[in-house]
Amino acid sequence: MNPERLVAGLDIGSSRTTAIIAEVVGDLPKHPNLKVLGVGQSRTAGLRRGVVADIEETTRSITKAMQDAERMAGVTVDHVYAGIAGEHVQAMTSSGVVAVNGDDVTRADVERANEVARTQAIPADRELLHAIPQEYRVDKNHGIRDPIGMVGMRLETEMYLVTIGASPATNLRRAVERAGYHVRELVLEPLASAFSVLTDDEKELGVALVEMGAGTTDLAVFHEGKIRFLGTVAFGGSNVTSDIVHGLGVTQADAETLKESYGCAYEPMMKDSHEVIQLPSTVAQGDRQIPRELLAHIIHQRMDEIFEMVNREITGAGFAGRLSAGVVLTGGASAIPGAAELAADVFGTGVRVGSPAGSVGGLSDSVESPRFATVVGLALYGGQRLALGVPGAASGKRRGVSAPGVDRLAQRVKTWLQDFF
Repeated sequence: MNPERLVAGLDIGSSRTTAIIAEVVGDLPKHPNLKVLGVGQSRTAGLRRGVVADIEETTRSITKAMQDAERMAGVTVDHVYAGIAGEHVQAMTSSGVVAVNGDDVTRADVERANEVARTQAIPADRELLHAIPQEYRVDKNHGIRDPIGMVGMRLETEMYLVTIGASPATNLRRAVERAGYHVRELVLEPLASAFSVLTDDEKELGVALVEMGAGTTDLAVFHEGKIRFLGTVAFGGSNVTSDIVHGLGVTQADAETLKESYGCAYEPMMKDSHEVIQLPSTVAQGDRQIPRELLAHIIHQRMDEIFEMVNREITGAGFAGRLSAGVVLTGGASAIPGAAELAADVFGTGVRVGSPAGSVGGLSDSVESPRFATVVGLALYGGQRLALGVPGAASGKRRGVSAPGVDRLAQRVKTWLQDFF
């Protein structure tokens, strides 16, 4: 095992924290592959809707997840690619124009145009997370993906800028550092998930990735191969659990168990079911039973509301009827049986549930669930960075290298590299 080829992903969710350690194998940089070495999970109590609300609790969950992953992998790491999401995420498009004087467009020209587009004024309370070139124009020719070698007088780039709240980002980094690790890069979670569960054909044809976390549901729309829209709905799997708590008069823990063991998100699937569920008994309520259809009804109502809100986001962004590859669900709540059937009804298009296991090797069966889409995507992102030769992209322990210096160098290089989205 080569420590210089280790990458680590860290997904700090509202209900659980997941860590993954993997080795980048294969022919670099042409055909990098990921071999999963270790996976760790822990309950999270320090996040609210994707934002750190309790640093000590968040640090504790990070420490446990990372140590479990390290123990399984038999290695230690010092840097992680960490996911970030939430309602503080914003995106906008920006243009950059440079003159090329009738010569061939070079890589330097493209970098100049990208830099102009990237210099959009960012408020002091926000920071730039991703700058993603979407398309280029050479003179009057539009929709160009790679303008290098073309001849023209004017080069224009259209860039998608993703910004995050500076305070949520700082608190997330601080929690990771208190756990004894450094954040190599923050990566937007729905983009990381897209990296692990979407195909190139889906992104080309038009697809909506709907990531159902515990605290929020994140949306990323791809069209013609590029990210076109990002959105967040402030409801997720924990709202479903809360509805079960109030509807059935059970504890939070029991509601979670009922949801995972007997839950169904599409009520029509239970119409002919006469199955009865035994509820946990209490002194006040005694033994109770409910039809499984009642549990499905509660889950269906909330999931339907969440999908309707996401659909309004898609329609408002102008992509209704333009998603030829349909919708891909991922995230923990999407694993509830019937989620795809309900989503197909709401979105009026084909729906599949995306799992990341097919995109990696090694202990791939350990990540064979939609809940691992983000953390696997983070490791894949790190693997691509390493394959491209980004300085300090690996996560393994290294002697004689100061982490802060490496971080600054990697950050400078990052601004000159196109993202993978």
